[in-house]
Amino acid sequence: MLQKLLILGAFAGISASIPIIFQTNPQAFDGLLKSAVPAKPADEAQPDVNLVSVPNKPTTPQLLGRKVVVNADARGHFSSTFKLNGRQVDGMIDTGATLVAVNTSTARRIGLSLNASDFNREVNTANGSIKAAVVMIDRLQIGSITINDVQAIVLDDRALQTNLIGMSFLNRLDKYQAENGALLLVQ
Repeated sequence: MLQKLLILGAFAGISASIPIIFQTNPQAFDGLLKSAVPAKPADEAQPDVNLVSVPNKPTTPQLLGRKVVVNADARGHFSSTFKLNGRQVDGMIDTGATLVAVNTSTARRIGLSLNASDFNREVNTANGSIKAAVVMIDRLQIGSITINDVQAIVLDDRALQTNLIGMSFLNRLDKYQAENGALLLVQ
């Protein structure tokens, strides 16, 4: 019985470590995969395809008049460059965020001056409850779309590393729609 438990424990430990090893060195598995899959005959050989790597940095929105298309990044997020009060910032469109959310560093860059006493609202985030300041952003732009007087919250830099463009912006558009890895915004 003890021998079976030891074998089972060893198997579980090895199984759990495979994803970790793969993440740190994916090339180590190339040889194993190639030897496990039989080679195709020469007449069925597939041409080599070079896949373009998608950067993790925000994409440039595609402009279509008063429409903007934001393509998903490698992680599947709709990240782009926005202008808040005329200052360029990177952000991620988040339909799960009630308000536009910026961190304190971004708030300072776009001209919002806040005191400690302004952080008087309790908000629930994915990381728990935190104090926030409610503000108005004079102008939020992405491409040719401009929305004035957008309600937002400011969170501490440690609580919010990526600026979020939430529903207080999206609800003011005529339409927003995600399809086939692209998000269409229409004003």
